Amino acid sequence: MDNLENFNEITEEFEEPVFSMENASLFIVATPIGNLGDISQRAIETLRHADLIAAEDTRHTIKLLNRLGIKNTLVSYHEYSDQKKIDSLITQMLEGKKIALVSDAGMPGISDPGSPLVSACIANDIGITVIPGPCAVVTALPMSGIDARRFVFEGFIPRDKTRRDVISDIAESKRTVVFYESPHHLLRTLEEFAAIIPERKIAICRELTKIHEEVLRMSVAEAAAYFAERQPRGEFVIILEGKKEEIKVLTEEDIRRFIEENLSLGMSRKDAAAKAVSELGAAKNIAKRIANEF
Repeated sequence: MDNLENFNEITEEFEEPVFSMENASLFIVATPIGNLGDISQRAIETLRHADLIAAEDTRHTIKLLNRLGIKNTLVSYHEYSDQKKIDSLITQMLEGKKIALVSDAGMPGISDPGSPLVSACIANDIGITVIPGPCAVVTALPMSGIDARRFVFEGFIPRDKTRRDVISDIAESKRTVVFYESPHHLLRTLEEFAAIIPERKIAICRELTKIHEEVLRMSVAEAAAYFAERQPRGEFVIILEGKKEEIKVLTEEDIRRFIEENLSLGMSRKDAAAKAVSELGAAKNIAKRIANEF
């Protein structure tokens, strides 16, 4: 009975599944990252009833639509689309059309060109809504076993002159770091991290949600050695443990140096000991004993 009451309380938080396209003009639709079964009914209905679908790669999206039995108008919208393409989509939405935005896989706007169109909609007071669903980042994080309470997402690590600084910043981050990597550059990236943080924990995820899904959990050095002997295949999501704060152990020698320094400045033994307690966190009896040695 208690379980039934708890279930009723939980279900009261949710609305009945009613499909509507009245409250927005741009629909950001998440699509499967590997398993077709992960697409939601809302996503299917949105793709079916939108006036047109703006796709990162129309050739890829048409395959998804065919699998779902959906026929709709496709237009390309990708990282090389110019302002004219954005203006055209904005004009159509201002005229009343409903546009679904999709990427090749996962959630549009996460490491893909979706953001400029969303920003343009906001600037033109055009309604936006998200149809939630698959996302490689949030799929990989809970599988990694690495603390996901605080994390940053870096997308793909750049390959230009900023690369060294980006890798250094990631290595110094105290938060868990998530980034994507291609099979052609995975080993190089792992070797660069292994050179500076060899013992740091890392999780390497590939083929997420597919039959051959794989997660490797090891140190950075072990990961570099592993892929030095194996050909990486597929796109990778990398979860890197954040830098742990070093806990400095206070020694009697630390206390002695601190007290001696303050005595040299004319402070009394009593005051120097009290300062060691308040500023260093030294035990009162130890600070007093060391101060009396001078």
